[in-house]
Amino acid sequence: MHFFQSGPVRLAYIDESPIDRDRHEPILLVHGFASSHAVNWVFPLWVKALTADGRRTIALDNRGHGRSTKLYTPAAYDTRIMAEDCLHLLDHLGIARADVMGYSMGARISSYLALNHPDRVRSLIIGGLGHHLVDGVGLPNGIADAMETEQPELLTDPQQKTFRAFADATKSDRKALAACIRGSRQVLTLAEAARITTPTLICVGTKDDVAGDAQKLAEVMGNARAVDIPNRDHNRAVGDKVYREAALAFLGERP
Repeated sequence: MHFFQSGPVRLAYIDESPIDRDRHEPILLVHGFASSHAVNWVFPLWVKALTADGRRTIALDNRGHGRSTKLYTPAAYDTRIMAEDCLHLLDHLGIARADVMGYSMGARISSYLALNHPDRVRSLIIGGLGHHLVDGVGLPNGIADAMETEQPELLTDPQQKTFRAFADATKSDRKALAACIRGSRQVLTLAEAARITTPTLICVGTKDDVAGDAQKLAEVMGNARAVDIPNRDHNRAVGDKVYREAALAFLGERP
């Protein structure tokens, strides 16, 4: 585990070398809400698969998550600020250009990175986020209430129950997560999404009721294609073999 400073915030990250050959094509992984680099990318074997494919693999804990600094003001979690955290990590490591893959909230962060710094993103993989990148704000604000309640047994909404249980299982700082949900609610306009001409792959589970339609987003973006992850919901798609194989094939094909 390594650490770096992004302004006043101390962020944790891993930096794993390729196994055997080195393609000299680093990839940055950006996890989703209430997760961490380990839960999103190590445990589902993404880091193992990418390093085995010859790729230097970097994954950070977003602010408020994992071993990174916890903040309790919603404004500190503006998605555009978190995209700058990713840029600062690339700068810290001396990486001029990287492939970038984000899941759910991490996909929104990665999209802002590609929009605002297209010269730094070789390709973009958006997981767990479809058209809601432009017509939705991700998880409902009620998730913040679920993080803060002292009586989780009284929750009845399925999403509230799922994310509260997930946060408890990962021993997350629920106060920081509540601030994150309230602060990271930015959406790209249709015009902004269309300006992202970076080669893009969009992968969404067919049972995902959070992400929005992947094909619809691909039609908006200038250089994107969509892949369905069969029979997977939002939380289970991240480790799916179809997603992983599609991402590796895309990375192997893109310019």
